[in-house]
Amino acid sequence: MKISIQSIHFTADKKLLAFIQKKADKLDQMSDQIISGEIYLKLENTVNEENKITEIKIIMPGTQLFAKEQCKTFEEATDLAIESLKRQIDKHKVRSKPHLSNHKVDREILEIEED
Repeated sequence: MKISIQSIHFTADKKLLAFIQKKADKLDQMSDQIISGEIYLKLENTVNEENKITEIKIIMPGTQLFAKEQCKTFEEATDLAIESLKRQIDKHKVRSKPHLSNHKVDREILEIEED
């Protein structure tokens, strides 16, 4: 999976970028359908301590998954956003899984009963 990380209005240090890359790699292990990801790190100009925002967009065939978290640190916001995306990926797997019909099984049972 190709991931781009953009820090908006500040320069992110290498430790933060490595942390985010490591967390994003875990998403790639959950699904082989992930095409790419975009991560945006933003600083909000407020007096509130929770002014760090992490936005993550994951692109998969036929859909895009998105999570946005605001916390005191980028690491905490990233952790929460990744957890949210893990749940979304699990839901996407369930929804995209082909449902097996019992129709074929019912037909086989009828054939056995007729014999």
